[in-house]
Amino acid sequence: MTAARRPLIAGNWKMNGLTADGLALARSLAAAPEGVAELLVCPPATLLAPVASALSGSRVALGGQDCHAEEAGAHTGDISAGMLADAGCSHVITGHSERRANHGETDAVVRAKAAAAHRAGLVAIVCVGETEAERDAGEAEAVVAASLLGSLPAGARPGNTVVAYEPVWAIGTGRTPTVDDVVAVHAALRAALGDRGEAMRILYGGSVKPDNAAALLAPYDVDGALVGGASLSAADFLAIAGAA
Repeated sequence: MTAARRPLIAGNWKMNGLTADGLALARSLAAAPEGVAELLVCPPATLLAPVASALSGSRVALGGQDCHAEEAGAHTGDISAGMLADAGCSHVITGHSERRANHGETDAVVRAKAAAAHRAGLVAIVCVGETEAERDAGEAEAVVAASLLGSLPAGARPGNTVVAYEPVWAIGTGRTPTVDDVVAVHAALRAALGDRGEAMRILYGGSVKPDNAAALLAPYDVDGALVGGASLSAADFLAIAGAA
């Protein structure tokens, strides 16, 4: 990791939390002292307003979990990147494997969403990852590199985009790839980025916990973590941040 690539620890709360839970968690995080890593939380859309208020003036940034590619229109149940920005967000996750698997999002869809995020002034966290079958076939590095290039809009650059590598088979399963596997994929992603590679932050996501964070975050090419379940505990999330 270079000095320009400050580590980012991003918490994806997924579909978890009611107002009381979200406020309690946000207040605990807001009280965290300064540290090396940037902190970001991405709560459900229903919690954006109260969490934004609870985090006001703290070191913790706010992000959305998804956005629509269009700025407005007849898209019931969706939320635009501009709406996220209006709610106080600085980031949005695009192309999470659960969106790709459960909602059929292709690289082209993810690319359009990331472009919408950029137009709204948000940092897009563009997620890519391989299935277990693809890894077993020895295709992991090629699959994620191709998916990344297909998911990045033309204007993607280090200042408006973060990449997150999340092996699909490791998310929420308690299983993680070896550190060597993570290093190999991150190196392939950085190479695929070409001239942007050295400055672009690449996070690892997939069953990151306090007990494995230090090993996963230590390599040069790993610039932080996209944390799922462990981000629902302030103590666990901050412990992961402390390992960065």
